[in-house]
Amino acid sequence: MKTSDFYYDLPEELIAQYPVEPRDSSRLLIYDRKSKSITHKHFYDIVDYLHKGDVLVVNNTKVLPARIYGAKEHTGGRIEFLLLKRLDLTHWEVILKPGRIAKVGAVFCFGDKLKAKVESIGEDGSRIVEFIYDGVFESILAEVGEMPLPPYIKQKLQDKTRYNTVYSKVDGSAAAPTAGLHFTKELIEKVKAKGVEFVEVLLHVGLGTFRPVKVEDVTEHHMHSEYYAVSRHAAEVINKAKAEGRRVICVGTTSVRTLESAADENGLLHECSGNTEIFIYPPYKFKVVDSLITNFHLPESTLIMLVSALCSREEILQVYETAVEERYRFFSFGDAMMII
Repeated sequence: MKTSDFYYDLPEELIAQYPVEPRDSSRLLIYDRKSKSITHKHFYDIVDYLHKGDVLVVNNTKVLPARIYGAKEHTGGRIEFLLLKRLDLTHWEVILKPGRIAKVGAVFCFGDKLKAKVESIGEDGSRIVEFIYDGVFESILAEVGEMPLPPYIKQKLQDKTRYNTVYSKVDGSAAAPTAGLHFTKELIEKVKAKGVEFVEVLLHVGLGTFRPVKVEDVTEHHMHSEYYAVSRHAAEVINKAKAEGRRVICVGTTSVRTLESAADENGLLHECSGNTEIFIYPPYKFKVVDSLITNFHLPESTLIMLVSALCSREEILQVYETAVEERYRFFSFGDAMMII
């Protein structure tokens, strides 16, 4: 299977530059795998497609305002840091630019409360830095940082909370699990009132989610590593649903990757955590996931490959062609689809 097999033509004006308000007023494309039918709705209509006994699995990760701008100590040279992964209380893996001024030992200042010292340089150009500060790191970051929006979004986000889901809890992501951005607290209550079980798992989304697949042979692509965790409660609820023939519906590809990483060969989940590099593409056989709520993804991306594994590449490309014709909004702040 070739990377180019997952290409589709997308007009640039369909790439959403800002989120709609309210969150659940975005459009929703329903694709029924059995009848091969497409229905056009709004996201608040999703209640009609969820049934009593369904388990809705969401990723409760929280995006940090991980893009910070500063200056080199003594010389004043400007620098941009993007925080990728926390290693311990003071050390982070970051990518930065310009790299030429960020040699080992260089110190950078971000306002008067935060400094960073470069300790090592990775083969890919990333740095391990030690942050020096007094107080609570997250509070300082909230003051000086900006949300790390994807490269295809050119506008600055005025409301930082808008790049997080309403159920986000655990700091650690460099990008949002965007399928969840459509939910409001009120909509979640409506879903629960219908008898749908709401289950949280965790996967910290890395910037690797935006990195293009650079090899033509899909099987040669190496996925980036991301931290995930499944609680005992989540595992028990999902295992019970599967045993009783009830649907497990994932909100977002990150929830899919979490469950499929955590499941054993029999499809059973256990309380666990770790790092996953799982790469899902056709003809992957899903162990846990029955249905998916997701956004529309970049051409030739690992995300469109994952979605294609749930249906087929041909079906998904036809659905995407329809979405383009109907002028749906694409990518992180775009509209949603549900595969049933």
